[in-house]
Amino acid sequence: MNIIFKKDTWQEIYYSLRNNKLRTFLTMIGVGWGMFLYVSLLGAAKGMENGFDKLFSGFATNSIFLWAQNTSIPYDGFPKGRQVHLKLEDIEILKRKIPEIDYISPQNSRGNFGNAGEQMSRNGKSATYTLNGDYPLGNKISEKKLIFGRYLNDADISQNKNVVVIGEEVYKNFFDAKKNENPLGKSINIKGIFFNVIGVFRVKKGGGMENDQTVFIPLSTFTKMYNNGDNVDFFAIVSKPNADVNKVEEKVRQQLKSKNNVSPDDTNAFGTFNLGKEFKKLTGFLSGMQLLTIIVGTLTILAGVIAISNILLITVKERTKEIGIRRALGAKPSEVRNQILLESVVITLSSGLLGFMSGIFVLMILDIATKGQDSFPFYNPTVNYGNVFAAMAVMVILGLIIGMIPAQRAVKIRPIEALRTE
Repeated sequence: MNIIFKKDTWQEIYYSLRNNKLRTFLTMIGVGWGMFLYVSLLGAAKGMENGFDKLFSGFATNSIFLWAQNTSIPYDGFPKGRQVHLKLEDIEILKRKIPEIDYISPQNSRGNFGNAGEQMSRNGKSATYTLNGDYPLGNKISEKKLIFGRYLNDADISQNKNVVVIGEEVYKNFFDAKKNENPLGKSINIKGIFFNVIGVFRVKKGGGMENDQTVFIPLSTFTKMYNNGDNVDFFAIVSKPNADVNKVEEKVRQQLKSKNNVSPDDTNAFGTFNLGKEFKKLTGFLSGMQLLTIIVGTLTILAGVIAISNILLITVKERTKEIGIRRALGAKPSEVRNQILLESVVITLSSGLLGFMSGIFVLMILDIATKGQDSFPFYNPTVNYGNVFAAMAVMVILGLIIGMIPAQRAVKIRPIEALRTE
């Protein structure tokens, strides 16, 4: 199209738009607003997705938390209301019978599941905190951010060591945090037993399965302290990456019901929280938000492009005499058509670029405003430029297609009739 490279073409477009500034501006708002919505909402949805990814970082999101309760149905000679228990031996049974399981971490607790916490003391200070007996695997399921030392290891378990990993609030209570006192190697008293501190962890705001008022000791040590035998309060079960978490949960329930002589129809004997299921709901919601944003933005852009077509129809009518003169002087129909189409594309593309830049500017402000805060799951709002360029391409194509309506009307104007127009 040689018309694109002609100086006169661009001068004519410029004068046409300049002579109708308000109308041109109002026309551009439709497409610009559509692109602004498309970019800003898509970026905001991505920011929420990034925020939740950050919130759940360090979590095994394909995990299931399971605990034992009371039966609700009489079965095989056992009465209703019987208390069932999880056992350490169940771990190997479940892993052998259900190959979709990656690993299982058992945990016992004082201060969860409705029971009281444990009193702890040091140098005359005492307080009650949640006490958990854990395996090293527990840190893979919900990773703790250590500010001192390390987490539990296999030697701590096998040797029943009296070691403890404490939360930051516990550290601040028992040690001089203002002077950044090193607590490692020092001890706190738990139930009359001295435990050496091997680590201090911090829980980020809005995340974590624990809080900063929790302490962890080896599960083997916990079992000896409370004479629990091989009873376990709950299992954290992590499925393999490609496994269906819901099916794994159902298989685990079936195996435990069979082992404990529980009715297959009893839904109360074992309680579960399926983090994998809830996480999929969340990611599905975020994907739905992004899809809705694309639909809303595209429809708004389409409405704006249609408005441009309507304005160009009015412009063609106002320029009837001018078009007639051009035709009389030898302008080809294709030149007139291409002139109108080019005006449509210029208005559409300029509007889209302004909307795009406005959307990026808003995302930059949101990024600055939310940087460094963890109270709301929003982080690094970005847009996929491939999607934006695709939207731009669709916008230009729509501008060309819908611009054909006024362009064809301009071509159909007969020179002699146009010259008679007042």
